[in-house]
Amino acid sequence: MSESVSPIGIVDELKQSYLDYAMSVIVSRALPDVRDGFKPVHRRVMYAMHVLSNDYNKPYKKSARVVGDVIGKYHPHGDSAVYDAIVRMAQDFSLRYPMVDGQGNFGSIDDDPPAAMRYTEVRMTKLTHQMLADLDKDTVDWEDNYDGSERMPSVMPARIPNLLVNGATGIAVGMATNMAPHNLTEVINACLAYAANPQVSADELMSHISGPDFPTGGIIYGRAGILDAYRTGKGRLHIRGRYHIEPMSDTGVNRDRERIVFTEVPYQANKAKLIERIAELVRDKKIEGITEIRDESDKEGMRIAIDLRRGETAEVIVNNLFLQTPLESSFSINMVALDNGQPKLLTLRQLIAAFVRHRQEVVTRRTIFELNKARVRGHLLEGLTVALANIDDIIATIKASANRGLARESLLNNTWGSGSVVAMLKAAGSQSVRPEFIEGEDPKAPFGLIEGEERYRLSLEQVNAILDMQLHRLTGLEQDKLTEEYQDLLREIAHLESILGDFDKLMSIISNELIEIRDNFGDERRTDIIDSRMDFNREDLIPEQTVVMTVSRTGYAKTQPIDDYVAQKRGGKGKSATAMKEDDVIDHLVVTSTHATVLCFTDSGRVFSLRGFEVPIASRGSRGRPLVNLISLDADETVTTILPIPKIVEELSGNTVSDGDDDKSESSNEAEPPFVFFATANGTVKRVELKQFANIRSNGLIAIGLEDGDKLVSARITNGSQEVMLFASSGKAIRFDENDARAMGRTAKGVRGMRLADDEFIKSLVVIEDDVREILIACENGFGKRTFIDEFNTQNRGGGGVIAIKTSARNGALVRATKVDPTDDIILISDKGTLVRTPVEHVASSGRNTQGVTLIRLSKEEKLVAMARVEHEESDDELVDAMREDGTFEVAGQAQIDIDAVTDDAATTDVHDVIDIANNPVLDETNTEGENTDDK
Repeated sequence: MSESVSPIGIVDELKQSYLDYAMSVIVSRALPDVRDGFKPVHRRVMYAMHVLSNDYNKPYKKSARVVGDVIGKYHPHGDSAVYDAIVRMAQDFSLRYPMVDGQGNFGSIDDDPPAAMRYTEVRMTKLTHQMLADLDKDTVDWEDNYDGSERMPSVMPARIPNLLVNGATGIAVGMATNMAPHNLTEVINACLAYAANPQVSADELMSHISGPDFPTGGIIYGRAGILDAYRTGKGRLHIRGRYHIEPMSDTGVNRDRERIVFTEVPYQANKAKLIERIAELVRDKKIEGITEIRDESDKEGMRIAIDLRRGETAEVIVNNLFLQTPLESSFSINMVALDNGQPKLLTLRQLIAAFVRHRQEVVTRRTIFELNKARVRGHLLEGLTVALANIDDIIATIKASANRGLARESLLNNTWGSGSVVAMLKAAGSQSVRPEFIEGEDPKAPFGLIEGEERYRLSLEQVNAILDMQLHRLTGLEQDKLTEEYQDLLREIAHLESILGDFDKLMSIISNELIEIRDNFGDERRTDIIDSRMDFNREDLIPEQTVVMTVSRTGYAKTQPIDDYVAQKRGGKGKSATAMKEDDVIDHLVVTSTHATVLCFTDSGRVFSLRGFEVPIASRGSRGRPLVNLISLDADETVTTILPIPKIVEELSGNTVSDGDDDKSESSNEAEPPFVFFATANGTVKRVELKQFANIRSNGLIAIGLEDGDKLVSARITNGSQEVMLFASSGKAIRFDENDARAMGRTAKGVRGMRLADDEFIKSLVVIEDDVREILIACENGFGKRTFIDEFNTQNRGGGGVIAIKTSARNGALVRATKVDPTDDIILISDKGTLVRTPVEHVASSGRNTQGVTLIRLSKEEKLVAMARVEHEESDDELVDAMREDGTFEVAGQAQIDIDAVTDDAATTDVHDVIDIANNPVLDETNTEGENTDDK
């Protein structure tokens, strides 16, 4: 083996070579310097433009010219990498404060590519000059370029904290950086706070910097990610686009329609792809309610217009857009930068401290440079003063010399009369105007005053200045100017020396320069910050609407919009509400909201929790979804009661009794906590505080303990001071105070509420309210009546009750009783799936001991199984009013019907409207005494 070849382990070679490569990428390409915030390519572009005098107040230069200088002198990489860096520094949607003033096409937020470098022109911005200020005053270190033919700065003087102001993004080997841009005014204020007190805490700095400020604006939701980033160097932000909602038109076909307009998008979002994504979601029906999307952006700003259908809830669609499109995006902050040549993860305080230290070094070096320059000038002025004092001899010596070199040697070798230099030096006092180093000085024969201050030896710089002196400087006026300039230099030197000797004065200069930049270049924030962020839940993505929830006996559940069912006159035949199997019937019907919480109580005494939107909305012809897929029912377990609880959490927190002082306790007792009142088939009742059902597990909770053979049939919400009524299948009812049944725990069995015969069982539980004073009772053959509650006397629980309706052969067994108001509607549904909605005022009022009138016309094989109350609410829909004037109203999928038979589409949830099981045998249809035959 040749002596010039040494064997080496491949593992060692790969390790060292990869480490060298990684460090080269980290230091020389990918990561910014903490001091000036530039990567090498940006720094070299800035320096090349500086050398070209490509200033903000001078004509533009071709981008290709700048790129050529950069890659030819300083950056040995491809021209596309350099041009891409220039383009990004010119984009106002990429940098918060652009460093390049571009002329031509430099791309767009739609990700349109920039024009070729031969077409575009650039120059530095005014702010960029602050990054290069004092570069020629020995303020930074310099280094060789790649071939040693040029010198370039290793860092910029940077009067601006550019790393925080414009941020940075870079991927190195084994690490990366992603820093958010910030507002210049806020960052400088934080730097000033640190300069005034280097012990300032991170939290105090965060009082000046509220958070990132992106060039595209937007809204940051949540401060947690900001605090994490500033305290640890890492954090995640959530940014949403800014929008507003505007009406499309006050008249015409667009009346009552709304438009969502986005004027800002999250940072680094592609507007064109964003619009394509929205269109894709609309096309795939993942977002419904949008009719048109337009990009109306122009030179005035961004504008994405999204037109909605009439009646759509704009906020719900916005929430869906945030969830499914880049209109909400995250920005991960990873504040890695080079500090003293080493990559470090830095906090906000460390970043500001590094910048201030850099400014201290720059200002100190600038001061030293200016001090040395002043001393050199003072030294030259001394020489010129000596020349003027010995002008005749100087001129004679020069005239006697054959050339400039001999004249210089003669002037150097002679000594001259000091003249007024002695007075000038005395005026300087203790200040030294002598440079620290004078070229060619011999310690044995120093320059300056000699021989008792009577003679003066000139230095080489002084001799050259004398030889270059013009004849007009020989006038007496010029001599006075030299003396005056010398005095000014003395004052300047004194000032510069005081800066170097006083740290507070040094920091004052740094602060004043920062204040000047803030006042000249600072602006308002573009990005707003919302303190807290809540993740979207399904409720935010689904419009709130009133729905009819039905559950069949075989366990199929579904919801339908309430306006699918228009009101009919009493005795109407109705229309099909759901597709039914031959052996299936509707057991439960409840009017609720898609945002309400629904408690499902089973016959075994367990309770489950559902949200209204968890039960799928289906058509009238669909059976729905099996309930066992929504809640964990046992094989032999069925739901007997459905109880909607709107805003359960607010109710619990607002009515819970306080454990505070006596005054607070007394006040709390006035508003007792809500209760759930239970009734079983055998007449047992129980009262439990509602808060015990606030957190229901997925496998349910025990709601009531049951005796063998008993089952839960109904549950209601009470306020702790109401009266309740129990209705039996025989048509009897009992009214008593709820406090007759004391509050118990969830697993308790309860007490007797009503004494029943062997063939009787409880069918309905009604809670009496002050504003609703009537009861509507329905029987299985479709007959029913309206009776005032006052006709039922209050008695103690446990009694046998009084007659509420005659359960004759015509009527059949009692199916359901509910409290009503004359302005309400009722919904009735049969075991064949037929549903009808009827105004309560169409049902005549009658006494207790009567049979009632026809509520719904049923076929011979059909039985009424469910009824629910729908509270009436006035509508101000101008479209409905206009159609009412026309006399017709169009129901989706239906023919036009008489508008007078249509009630308001709006309805609100009644938490007591639950339809219970009706299993009574069918009785013969015959009339009895006391029948109310008013069937009009």
